[in-house]
This record gives sequence, structure tokens and C-alpha cells, in this order.
Amino acid sequence: MPRGVAIPELRQQLFTAAERVILRDGPGRLSGRAVTTEARVAAGLLYAHFTDLDDFLAAYAVDRSFVVIAAAGRLTARAGTGDPAANLGDALLAVPRDALAALARLQILRPDLARRVRDVLGDATALDAIEQAAAAYLEAERGLGRLATRTDPEAVALALTGTLHHLVLTGDDPERLRPAITALVGTTANERSGNG
Repeated sequence: MPRGVAIPELRQQLFTAAERVILRDGPGRLSGRAVTTEARVAAGLLYAHFTDLDDFLAAYAVDRSFVVIAAAGRLTARAGTGDPAANLGDALLAVPRDALAALARLQILRPDLARRVRDVLGDATALDAIEQAAAAYLEAERGLGRLATRTDPEAVALALTGTLHHLVLTGDDPERLRPAITALVGTTANERSGNG
């Protein structure tokens, strides 16, 4: 990149480069130089926009958490329509997995990032937001009589969030989440319609 040329959307370019480095090489290999090399920009450009690598990583974590939180937040609008298990599966599988995987791996290495994200976004990290959205959706469906009254929305949401986290971290087929949802939600929906 020639010197002095403005780079549109530089922050997002750097964030995307960091995500690729994390997913390909692991968070232990993440450095300012690795990010700028991956982004194909001048080595000092990251530090022209961020105080240091920690400042950059905090901004990255907030940005990607916001993306995941926004995707998870759309789940409750589905209450009362379609099949609850299918709705839940579609919504959870629509969460940007690369962002979630990179965030999870990065926060394992740098647990202080979760605090910095909470300082900006409040109490919800990306995984918290997924769990809360799933619980709110299940509570709404239970309130509409579409799930068995004995369904525990918080417990089911925790189990599904943990399953999604596991699949994302291991790189396993995310579609494996659907049978887990059916086992936890579909069964209770069938019991509700069959046995009351």
C-alpha cells in the first residue's frame, strides 16, 4: 500500500485480519505485525489508530461482540411463529461463527478482554447474549403455550449455548446443534401437544 493513501474501513480491515490470524494460527501468534501483515498494510498503521495491541484487541472484542449480540437479539421476534426448535436452530446457526470462535479463543488467552467488553457493552458478552436471547425466546414460547410448562428456559438456553460454544471451539459441524435442540425443545413441544 503506497504511503499517504487513505484506506476506507481500516478498522474493519484490521479486525478481519486479526480474526483470520486467530482462526488460522491461534491467539498466541497474534501480534501487531501479524495483523498488519495479514491486512496488507504498513506495520505502524495499527499503532496510528490504537494506543497499543491491548487497545486494538479490546476494540476488536467489542466490535465482534456487538455483531454477535445483534444477531442473537433477533431471536425473540420469532416467538409464536414456525416450529420452536427450527426457529432456535436457525437463529443460533445464524450467529457469526468465525467471530464467535475468534472471540472465544482470544478470551481464553486474554480473560481480561471480557471485562473490557462488559465495560463498554454492559453485562452481556457474546455468549451471555446468546444464552439470554435463547432463554427469552423459550420463555416467550412457553408463555404462548408452545412449549411444555415444565420447560426450564434458562437451563435449556445454557445447555444450547454450551453446545454451540463447544462446536465453535472444536471446529465441528455446527449442524450438530439441531439434534441437541430437538432433544431439549422438540421433545417438550411434542409432549405438550401429545400429553398436555
